Amino acid sequence: MPCTISSVTVEADDGTAAEKLYAALGVADRVAVRPAEAPASGFHGFTLSIVTSQPANVDAYLDAAVEHGATLVKPGRKSLWGYGGSFRAPDGATWTVASSSKKDSAPAALEHDDLVLLLGVDDVKAAKALHVERGFEVGRGFGSKYVEFASSDGITLALQARQAVAKNAGVEPDGSGSHRLVIHSDAGECTDPDGYVWAARVAS
Repeated sequence: MPCTISSVTVEADDGTAAEKLYAALGVADRVAVRPAEAPASGFHGFTLSIVTSQPANVDAYLDAAVEHGATLVKPGRKSLWGYGGSFRAPDGATWTVASSSKKDSAPAALEHDDLVLLLGVDDVKAAKALHVERGFEVGRGFGSKYVEFASSDGITLALQARQAVAKNAGVEPDGSGSHRLVIHSDAGECTDPDGYVWAARVAS
């Protein structure tokens, strides 16, 4: 079986607001919060992405996020690939919400099909090789620009250049310090070359 990510833990100076947000969005089973252990500024280098079936759901998630303390970065809008928007959580993490569909087929609901962790990396090709060696199985990719790994549960892992990740989310790519992220998987404990901390899978 290929390696998978069971959950992530984001670090926050004050985690109470972030915990309430993630509970409201229905992702608290896979996104935990803990006190920050190191300073950070600007873009943390990654996005968490809620993938849902229709534009109405995207807007519902964005509205719910703002209602529970998030800051809207990019309102929902159509693009070549579908419909999406983004927000910044109280812990500083940047989130995107997206649908490949441009038309609604049902009433709006806080329902999603996937949760994706998109890591901004210096070298997509090298990072891909590393994670394949660690046991992840490539699901799809676009040369050296983007790669997404197969996932049967938990959180889907994807890789892209840091600037591209920031651009897609509508934020500046500049940032320094800790990523403020711990990734829980069955691939073993390490800090990878891009500075992301990997820890043991959290038992459900």
